[in-house]
Amino acid sequence: MWQEFRVFIARGSVVDLAVGIIIGAAFTSIVNSLVTDIIMPPIGLILGGIDFSDFYINLSGQDYPSLAAAKEAGAATINYGVFVNACIKFLIVAFAVFILVKQVNRIHRKPPPPPPAASAEAKLLEEIRDLLKTRV
Repeated sequence: MWQEFRVFIARGSVVDLAVGIIIGAAFTSIVNSLVTDIIMPPIGLILGGIDFSDFYINLSGQDYPSLAAAKEAGAATINYGVFVNACIKFLIVAFAVFILVKQVNRIHRKPPPPPPAASAEAKLLEEIRDLLKTRV
């Protein structure tokens, strides 16, 4: 069983997957910063200077000035602003992966397959054509 596990782990696809997960984890912090620090501030400014991630629905019936205050008080909330931020982050990651896969596929394009070999009938017809050309 140990031998089979070593063979499985040594396969290229498993190593590639591990590398992808590590790079993906590192990429997550970049995307988080992009959304939180670059994309959401202009959107918040357009919405009147409100921090978009602070949008929530308070289910407890009490008023809280921010989501952090509601969380600190232990109030039940629906944090739709945080959800929207997560959706934007997902779209950015999905687009980045799409671009990456598209470029890798462009680089690793397979050459077109060779034309199929002529059938026996086609070869025979070509020979007949060539013989007729020489007779004229």
